Formats: sequence, structure tokens, C-alpha cells
Amino acid sequence: MFKNCVLKVSVDTQKWVKSATVRAIKTMAQTAVSVIAVGSTVANVDWKLAASSAVVAGVVSILTSVAGLPEVKCEE
Repeated sequence: MFKNCVLKVSVDTQKWVKSATVRAIKTMAQTAVSVIAVGSTVANVDWKLAASSAVVAGVVSILTSVAGLPEVKCEE
């Protein structure tokens, strides 16, 4: 479960931060697009809901990335 955990000494923190940030941005974009798509027109979109949902998704993405990212290998 914690194979490539950021808390391990053998994991490059800079690579982890870059990979986790990219993953979080992609997750936030996907969440925002899905919430916006639910609104039938641009005028009917609840922008506060879209933004808050995207931010929460980004935070959850970062928190789950602490357990490890497949993109960042341990340097043993």
C-alpha cells in the first residue's frame, strides 16, 4: 500500500511534488468539467459548486498521493 510513499527516504520529494501536482490538477479539471456538464447551459451552471467540488477533489488527490504514486519510483 505504501510502496512509493512520499515519507520514505528513498523517494525523490521534488519528483513526488511535481507528479502529485499534475495528478491533482488533472483531477480538479475532470471534476470541474463533470459538474459544468451537469448544468444544461453556461447560465445555469452553479460556479461556486463547480469550484468547490474541484478544490475538494484536488485536496483528496494530494492526500491519496501521500500513500504513493506509480510515477515516482523508490531509489534504492
